[in-house]
Amino acid sequence: MKVDEKKTAAAAPAAGAAPANRRSPWLSFALRRLAGLGAVLVTLVTVTFLIVQMIPGDPARVLAGPDAGPAEIEQARVRLGLDQPLIQQFASYVGGLLRGDLGTSFATGEPVTAIITSRLPFTAELAFLAILVVLLVAVPLGMTIAIACRGGRRRRLSTGFTFGTSLAGAVPEYILGTLLVLVFAIMLGVLPAAGAETPTALILPVLAVAVAPICTLARIVRRETATVLAQDYMRTARGKRLPGLTLYTRHALPNLLTSTLTLGGLILAHMLGGTIIVESVFAWPGLGTRVVEAILNRDYPVIQGVVLTLGVIATLLNLLIDVLLGVLDPRTLTGKADRP
Repeated sequence: MKVDEKKTAAAAPAAGAAPANRRSPWLSFALRRLAGLGAVLVTLVTVTFLIVQMIPGDPARVLAGPDAGPAEIEQARVRLGLDQPLIQQFASYVGGLLRGDLGTSFATGEPVTAIITSRLPFTAELAFLAILVVLLVAVPLGMTIAIACRGGRRRRLSTGFTFGTSLAGAVPEYILGTLLVLVFAIMLGVLPAAGAETPTALILPVLAVAVAPICTLARIVRRETATVLAQDYMRTARGKRLPGLTLYTRHALPNLLTSTLTLGGLILAHMLGGTIIVESVFAWPGLGTRVVEAILNRDYPVIQGVVLTLGVIATLLNLLIDVLLGVLDPRTLTGKADRP
């Protein structure tokens, strides 16, 4: 007995010490995400630096002008730092980023930071409204179709939904934007075709950006809702004859949001690219219009700055989605939640 008591006493501190050494799930989550964020930022910085190296043509010749002689081109090369070794150029680029200096536009001589600061609010407004429309339309639509077609009912509705969302989701943003302008601005004349002078000018660009993500996310929500509705706890809840609103919003919606947001985060981040394209179609004064001008003029600092800014925004958006998932389902903090 004494031997057993000694073993028990010796084992007790070790058992009691485990909770003290156990790391908080949020701390582990934060460390993992910070490591991932650091890796993404390093990749973004490297890629944006190499843009100038990979784009055909000589940046010094572009800066010096088409009529410049060899001496002027060499002066431009020295001014850009292109006469330095590649490692030194990269160190100078990173140093500028740490100081908040993204360079100067070749075309206008403006600081790239000032250009982005003046254009970013327009892009952010368009992207935010498009994301809001996607969430407000896709989630209820997908849930409604899944509920209406539960158990193999209403096959025509199910087929029509699948066909319609597949067809609409396959149309590129710029083609859809052109069609919207043709119908609502030219034929009907009810909405402006371009510009940002009135609030109604946002309607067509938002629709052009949002339609494809709505179709994709609605199909995801429908699939996840159908999976949730087949669970035993949902059968029990229906057996208690709970009101439909309570049944689906309180019991079904929270359980399908985890997987929906996991895939939805990728869709919403992808929408930034669609926003850039649509801005050019509607002459919206955001980053998209400016980066197209920069590409045509080979204005490399502006291209670098815009690509880096959009990459950081997409990364932060995915980080926000991960935090929301952690709040909604703490199992995702440790990676133990079932993910699609």
